[in-house]
Amino acid sequence: MDFITTLRQTGLIAILRGIPPEQVEAVGAALYEQGFHIIEVPLNSPEPLLSISRLRRILPSDCWVGAGTVMTVTQLHDVAQSGGQLIISPHTDPVLIEETKRAGLISLPGAATPGEAFSALAKGADAVKQFPAEAIPPVVVKAWRAVIPAAIPLLPVGGITPQAISDYRAAGASGFGLGGALYQPGMTAEQVASRAADFVTAWRTSSPLNT
Repeated sequence: MDFITTLRQTGLIAILRGIPPEQVEAVGAALYEQGFHIIEVPLNSPEPLLSISRLRRILPSDCWVGAGTVMTVTQLHDVAQSGGQLIISPHTDPVLIEETKRAGLISLPGAATPGEAFSALAKGADAVKQFPAEAIPPVVVKAWRAVIPAAIPLLPVGGITPQAISDYRAAGASGFGLGGALYQPGMTAEQVASRAADFVTAWRTSSPLNT
């Protein structure tokens, strides 16, 4: 299954910021069991490349694994060598996007304005991470969606809770990046699974924008 199909079906990206490698396999397996098929390990986590390689080794092929907070081309290639498939960044860097696509990876750059989003898409981005979502409420997502084609996924990231998903999705959000409300360092796999179940329920019971 290709990435966009997976994203449209499952809708949720787990952001495991701060997770140590010795815990990542149990947490990753718990997330997959709950229905998460896209998992990100930010590069400002402890030994993130090791965590990425461990996730890629133990999770099924229909689960996409990648890195967040990717800022340089060197980091991009390190992620690729570790088995990562997704390059997620907080900003729109044309060089990084182009190199990501040349490497055959999925590009999910961050954008805070429609202008940044269109710049990212012009360079080949596969989807747009709307960041920070705290500054992009549903009414703003709806305004973006009025000019950005429905085929382009918009992914609010930052402060998203299960309660927020319905309004964002009705406004045109295609999926969500979930950080501290899903995982925080020190949580057990069971605790993460419980929170994951709440997000999956919120996703499945929400309705997308009619386009």
